[in-house]
Amino acid sequence: MSIQLSGICVYPVKALAAVAVTEAVVQPEGLTGDRRWVIIDANGNFLSQRQHGSLARIQQDQQPTGLTLTADGFPPLELAPPYANNRRTVRIWSDEVNAAAAPPEADRWLSEYLSEPVHLAWMDSACHRPITSSGGQPGESVSFADGYPCLIVSEASLADLNGRLERPVPMNRFRPNLIISGCDSFAEDSWSHLTIGGVRFRNAGPCARCSVPTVNQISGEIDGPEPLRTLATFRQHEKGIIFGTNLVAKNGGTIRVGDRVEPQRGV
Repeated sequence: MSIQLSGICVYPVKALAAVAVTEAVVQPEGLTGDRRWVIIDANGNFLSQRQHGSLARIQQDQQPTGLTLTADGFPPLELAPPYANNRRTVRIWSDEVNAAAAPPEADRWLSEYLSEPVHLAWMDSACHRPITSSGGQPGESVSFADGYPCLIVSEASLADLNGRLERPVPMNRFRPNLIISGCDSFAEDSWSHLTIGGVRFRNAGPCARCSVPTVNQISGEIDGPEPLRTLATFRQHEKGIIFGTNLVAKNGGTIRVGDRVEPQRGV
């Protein structure tokens, strides 16, 4: 049975709704267009669905020339990468980088939506963020993602989890970049490397889960203790409750839905 790439998702603005695509260019920091924008508070700290589940309700339409954000009750917000010299300090966990500031109208739109003063920042070519998480290696870098450039989850892993739940949850609760089919549940944990469409990825370790999987990605509301409560019964790890695997690309290229996935165990 062949293993295939069955889905690709990007999240242009970190913490907003997923955008499903049929192909993506892989860069050192992650998939092109994935988490290159981030919302920060007045002190520069990143915001996520941990604090603001309602961010899940903001839809993103990614085009070659820019990005459009839409939300109920708000006019569309058109975004293009800023080219002004205005900069903002962005803090992602223990990392601190200097990013390009979005125009004031973007800040106003998001501040009104969240009912608090916030800013939007862009990871331009002058903004570089090394991977500082324990699974990183010298020279590796990442976007505004939590810790690693890509996250992969298999359909079999979700099916295994849903078989233990009273109410199944969709894949979007786990916000993966890459979704694969045709393997056993949690097989992705054991692969040291995998190749998709000529791009070789390194397994950087399991993804420890925060509270975001409890957020309904349609309503933006916390939907009870599941699926974390059930995951805790059989997916405990020294890093916490795990689901999905972090990846770092070792070379660039284009990946497409339907590509064959070739896993490798060992070095």
